[in-house]
Amino acid sequence: MIYDITQPLFECAVFPGDEPPVRNIVMSIEKGDICNLTTLSMCAHNGTHVDAPYHFIRDGKAVDEVPLETWIGPAYVTEHEGNVTAADAETMLKKAAAVSAAAAKRILIKGNATMTEAGARVFAGAGIDLIGNESQTFGPAEAPAAVHRILLGAGIVLLEGIRLGHVPEGAYLLNCAPLNLTGADGAPCRATLTGPAAK
Repeated sequence: MIYDITQPLFECAVFPGDEPPVRNIVMSIEKGDICNLTTLSMCAHNGTHVDAPYHFIRDGKAVDEVPLETWIGPAYVTEHEGNVTAADAETMLKKAAAVSAAAAKRILIKGNATMTEAGARVFAGAGIDLIGNESQTFGPAEAPAAVHRILLGAGIVLLEGIRLGHVPEGAYLLNCAPLNLTGADGAPCRATLTGPAAK
């Protein structure tokens, strides 16, 4: 089964202060044009998107410099509500590793969860590749910088604004390959989960 965990772009949530995506219909068959043609304007961090280390780390990798295999591979969906403490992060990693060591390299948090600095340090120390959540950011919405610096500084890429309400906990194959935006700090993606993976 394939789960689409991506927000529809033009109806998506945006981080407070960011401009929402705008669709402009340049040509329309209905109006007599030869084809339908759309242009769009958007922030690279609208809706479901990825953060590359360069987002907060001066010499960090940009989106196009992160290997494709980072964005595509086994992942573990775990459910949590509230702050993600150090103990919570350790529990998530243990649950994932008990199912699949490979899936434990990519953790997706289902629910209204807020990453704490202590939780972020646990994930950073574990050497995972990717972490995702349903929020439009990692860390407290009013002050997300510290959590971003911890995770991105450890080379962990972020997948933000996913939708996991219809996805049971477990191991899956994740594909969240972003647009190949040269030198960019982030990019939109079409994130999917295939599975659940066989145990």
